Amino acid sequence: MTGLRGDAAVVGFVELPAQRHPVDKNLFGLEQWSVLAAAALEDAGLSAGEVDGLVTGVGVESAVFAPATLAEYLGIAVNFGEFVDLGGATAAGAVWRAAAAIELGICRAVLIVMPGGLPPSSPHFPRSEPPWLGSSSGRYGSPQAEFEIPYGFVGQNSAYAQIARLYEHTYGYDARALAKISADQRENACATPGAIFHGKPISVDDVLSSPMVSDPLHRLEVVMPVAGGAGVVVANKDLARRSKNKPVWVAGFGERVTHKSPSNARDMLRSPLADAADTAFSMAEVSRDAVDIASIYDCYTITVLLSLEDAGFCDNGKGAEFVNSHDLTFRGDFPLNTAGGQLGYGQAGLAGGMHHVVDGVRQLMGRAGDAQVSDAEVAFVSGNGGLMSEQVALVLKGDK
Repeated sequence: MTGLRGDAAVVGFVELPAQRHPVDKNLFGLEQWSVLAAAALEDAGLSAGEVDGLVTGVGVESAVFAPATLAEYLGIAVNFGEFVDLGGATAAGAVWRAAAAIELGICRAVLIVMPGGLPPSSPHFPRSEPPWLGSSSGRYGSPQAEFEIPYGFVGQNSAYAQIARLYEHTYGYDARALAKISADQRENACATPGAIFHGKPISVDDVLSSPMVSDPLHRLEVVMPVAGGAGVVVANKDLARRSKNKPVWVAGFGERVTHKSPSNARDMLRSPLADAADTAFSMAEVSRDAVDIASIYDCYTITVLLSLEDAGFCDNGKGAEFVNSHDLTFRGDFPLNTAGGQLGYGQAGLAGGMHHVVDGVRQLMGRAGDAQVSDAEVAFVSGNGGLMSEQVALVLKGDK
């Protein structure tokens, strides 16, 4: 299997506490990027002058030339400037791209930051589309604008509920198992300062008694949007060895993009993560049994259930059985989303995907505090963009 050698490492990270409202509503995306970048570099013990690579997603005040805009704003010159547009898979996709560029010798250190605040709005520059469209595109010529939006198939809630209903029709639906995912992750959030639900445990019954958002998904099975932000520094071996932190090596990755809307998926119950995960594990030469901590994208509980199956931790249709037979908390036999996941920590835009990268890195660095998993050496991280459509898998290894 060709791919990464595992010679690039995450050496520093930053994750801001989740906030229900932006702390400073006047910070533009560029300003958020610079604040987060400085914090990540300080954590790594590296200087801005050592950075020669940037990867960004949407959120910078430039519809085009985003890496150049960032380099100019930060006052650095880079050999590698990349823009990634994979929704919730952007962060994981950015990490493997940075690792590949480093292993090719293009650059030595790459900054990857995902702002999670809301830039100030202006009546002179309104949104191009109404926010209630979510990931649906209402632009002229879009298939969604013609065939889905006019019939009420809009945004994420209805799409993931549709997936859940099909799952129920095909395999059966254990609502308590889905609710257990939220409850276990909330316990992890309660052990993670900065989580929006820190100190607020819930039970399975609490989840099932919460209001129905889109049948069969309850409110406590749906991610809460928050303000925040997160980022990492990826570096080569030389810089990793003199970083302040224990390096976390990027050992394997997989990426698969097949569709946008689930109405065009070949199989709504088998996402592209199945192929991405196979590639990542093969490249890293690691088995599923070797995984000490899994950080799986969790915009909805059904996302986690399907991802556990597609990533190969259990067979298709056996996700509920897997959840019921394992303790998913940081104390358990299958630690999952040990910082609370987005269901417990909150979803700060694209930083929600970066939350899962940071979760895995934090554990392998041994910096998870009260939520630390003992002897954690291998982490599996997933990113999910769109509607179970853009998928990235990472296998990370701790430094022995």
